[in-house]
Amino acid sequence: MTVPTLAPMALLQGFGGRMSALEPAGPQAERIQRLTWFLLAVATTVTVIVVVAALVAALRRRRAAPPTTEEERRHERTAARWVGGAVATTIVILLVFLGIDFATGRAMGQPAGDERPLTIEVIGRQWWWEVRYEDPQAGRSLTTANEIHVPVGRPVLLKLSSRDVIHSLWVPNLHGKKDLVPGHQTVTWFRADSAGVFRGQCAEFCGHQHAKMGLLVVADPPAAFAAWYERQLLPATEPADSVRQAGKQLFLTKGCVLCHAVGGTPAASRVGPDLTHVGSRLTIGAASLPNTRGHLAGWIVDPQRIKPGVRMPPNQLAPAELQALLRYLEGLR
Repeated sequence: MTVPTLAPMALLQGFGGRMSALEPAGPQAERIQRLTWFLLAVATTVTVIVVVAALVAALRRRRAAPPTTEEERRHERTAARWVGGAVATTIVILLVFLGIDFATGRAMGQPAGDERPLTIEVIGRQWWWEVRYEDPQAGRSLTTANEIHVPVGRPVLLKLSSRDVIHSLWVPNLHGKKDLVPGHQTVTWFRADSAGVFRGQCAEFCGHQHAKMGLLVVADPPAAFAAWYERQLLPATEPADSVRQAGKQLFLTKGCVLCHAVGGTPAASRVGPDLTHVGSRLTIGAASLPNTRGHLAGWIVDPQRIKPGVRMPPNQLAPAELQALLRYLEGLR
C-alpha cells in the first residue's frame, strides 16, 4: 500500500480536521457508510411506492362508477391481498435490516487486520481527553492529551473509560460512537487507511462544555508516526535562553504545577492535560482553538471566557511574565 507523506502545513490548515461519516478513511467507517446507503435506498424506495400507491388509490376512487355488490366484494378481496402483501413485505424488510445491522455490528467488533495492534487507552474527563499509549517494553509508554497519533494501515485497539460522567467517543471518518463509562472499560477497534487529520467529538451530553470536548486523530505514514513517538518519549527540552528559563520558573512556582505535568521537571500532577510536548500539538482546549501564541495567551489568562465552566482557573500575570511563560510552553515540542 502506497502511503502519501503528510506535510506539516497540511496538518495546520483547517485544524478542525475532516469530520464526515460519508468520507470513510477506514474499514469500520466504510461498513457504516454501506449500511447507511442501503437503509437510505430501501427507505426511499418504500416511500416512493407508498406515495404512488396512495395517489393511484385516490384517483381511482374519484373516477370510479358506483360499484355493484359483487364488485365491492371483489375490491375488498383485492384490497385485503394488497394489505397482506404489504405487511409481509414490511416484515421481510425489517428482518433484512435486522440481519444486516447485526452483521455490520459484528464485523465492526473484529480487529481491522492481522498485524499486532497499537493499544491506546483513552480516558474521558470534563472536558478533555487523556490519551495513554501502551507498550510492552518498560519505559516506552507515554501520555498525551486531546490528540491521537496513529500509523496508517495499522489496526488500533482503543480501551475507553471515564473519570467522571458518561462520555462518547465519535470519530465519524474512522468509526461509529462508543461510550466511555465510569468504572467500566469498553473496547473498540479502528484502522486509518489514509493519512490525514480527522476530528472527533464527544457524542454524549456530559455537562456545560460538552460541545467543546473535541479531539483530533492524526493518521501519519508509519515512518512519520515512529519519529513522532520517539520524540514524545523524550523529556521536555531544557530552556536555552533566559526568557524561557524564566518561563519555566513561572510554570513551576505559579498555579500551573498544581494541575499539569511536564516530563523531566518536578511538575507531575495529573489533574489536567500533560504538557510535556504541548508546543507540538495542533490545538488547545480539547480542539477548541488552534495552538497559536495569541490563543494560548488568551487561554492562560482567561480560559473561562473561551470555555465557560472549564476546570482551569484564570491566571493573573504581568505582560512580561505571560510572554516568558508562552515562550516556555511553545518550546515544549
